[in-house]
Amino acid sequence: MFENRRWLVIPTNLTESINFNQVHQSSIGNLRVSNDGTLTFVKYEVNVVTSSFDTTYNNPQTDEDETYTTEAGVYGRPDIYSSDYNEYNHSEILNVLTGSNWVTEIEGE
Repeated sequence: MFENRRWLVIPTNLTESINFNQVHQSSIGNLRVSNDGTLTFVKYEVNVVTSSFDTTYNNPQTDEDETYTTEAGVYGRPDIYSSDYNEYNHSEILNVLTGSNWVTEIEGE
């Protein structure tokens, strides 16, 4: 489930830098914020290429065959992505979001 979906936990001071055309959330108002107000996250889809491959096509302008190599890697991350921040898959983000910094106790329970 959600095999190609990723979640990126970022500091809330970066929310103005999010391109909302590249993530599932539509605005700053739709972001969930940690209990201490320092973190939020965005979710997005990626394409994972496990092995490099070549694609050959005919260039109609030159009528010559051209080969393009797609390198193994992860494609589709939003511009806000940085390896400085933790990126999670579905099961990993569920563990994070059930932690004390994301769960608020309801009074009376």
